[in-house]
Amino acid sequence: MVKQTKKEELSIAESKKKIKVTHKFVTVLSIVSIIGFFGIISHSLFNYNLYPYVEAMWMFVVGIGLILESRFKWIKSLPEKGLTSNNFTHLTTMVIGSIALVAGIFSFPEVRIDNPAFIAIKGILAIIAIIVIVIQTWIIE
Repeated sequence: MVKQTKKEELSIAESKKKIKVTHKFVTVLSIVSIIGFFGIISHSLFNYNLYPYVEAMWMFVVGIGLILESRFKWIKSLPEKGLTSNNFTHLTTMVIGSIALVAGIFSFPEVRIDNPAFIAIKGILAIIAIIVIVIQTWIIE
């Protein structure tokens, strides 16, 4: 039999650890679905277009969800522990969530910014959010 080192044992244990979707993330997905449903209902039944508000609320809610998912206490430990793979993941999630939150605020019709660079940022955030939602919903248990 081949003897395993402690590092190999730890890496095997980490790979077998199950990751689950957090309750906060499921709540955010539900809120996004409800907002979309209200947008569709208002347009089809009442002939009132809520889409500019729906877009802004989607970005705002996804931003809040990503910030909540980033686990702020891990980011607070960044100065003492340094940048690790776990901290980097949470830091990236926090930055993307913050940008989505700002994009949501600046997407409301009263404040609307229609700069091409800003629209590109919103598109990139939408793609990242879709990827995160697919991973969190169907790939991770």
